[in-house]
Amino acid sequence: MRKMTPKPNSQAPRGVARVDRSRLPQRIAEDGHWWFAGRTRALRAVLEPYLPSRELLILDVGSGAGNMYHHLSRYGYVIGVENHPNPVRVGRARGYDIRQADARALPFADNTFDVVTALDVIEHNEDDVAILQEAHRVLKPGGLMLISVPAFQWLWSFNDELNAHVRRYTRDELEQKLLQVGLRAVRQTYNNFLIFPVAVLTILFSRLRPPKALKSHYFEDDAYQVDMVPTHPLVNAILMGVGWAESHLLRRVDLPLGTGLIALARKEA
Repeated sequence: MRKMTPKPNSQAPRGVARVDRSRLPQRIAEDGHWWFAGRTRALRAVLEPYLPSRELLILDVGSGAGNMYHHLSRYGYVIGVENHPNPVRVGRARGYDIRQADARALPFADNTFDVVTALDVIEHNEDDVAILQEAHRVLKPGGLMLISVPAFQWLWSFNDELNAHVRRYTRDELEQKLLQVGLRAVRQTYNNFLIFPVAVLTILFSRLRPPKALKSHYFEDDAYQVDMVPTHPLVNAILMGVGWAESHLLRRVDLPLGTGLIALARKEA
């Protein structure tokens, strides 16, 4: 399919701070957890073939504390938007440009960004289409939107409740919502395919014996995000390797199943 060709930014636009990318954290604690690392590799595998340059203007909607900020900064200037004050505070302490705002009413002009991301964001909202509509509005014609969401409602678990999810998605459901707002999918794939059988068994078991509660900023004032699930170092290392292998697979094919779903969509010129 035709790749996007918006005019790249040779310099930071007005109102966007010039961030010295060499001074940003190159690694944060989340990068060492298999789930975050695997998702990051999967997202890069889907996005990178479609990028026209590495000097783009990027909006990360629902950025949290900026766990993806240093990764997205590989491709240009990044602004994060987050509605919860705790992660905004942590992200700014890391040196990131994160604004506190509502994803349904973004404080930016039409046709501003080359790339908009919403990474595990829209599933938290009753009106997910409103977030997609705003993303479409601020995206340049020909620009890309990268989305990740949890997959398959029948996989609903305690983790969805801890994260204050409203729903999980299928490929067709997400594609229809993208089309509804004028975004056409150029690629959709499930992820966490290689661990899918183990993940299903783990979720089924957790319904019989709920896991120990973790901290969540949705329910506790002193938290800035949902705690990472503790994983034995050996298991974590094995799963990191599985995620690495899956990312190479994703550079070649779309995966038919998984606990997550990634979509890359384009705003028509």
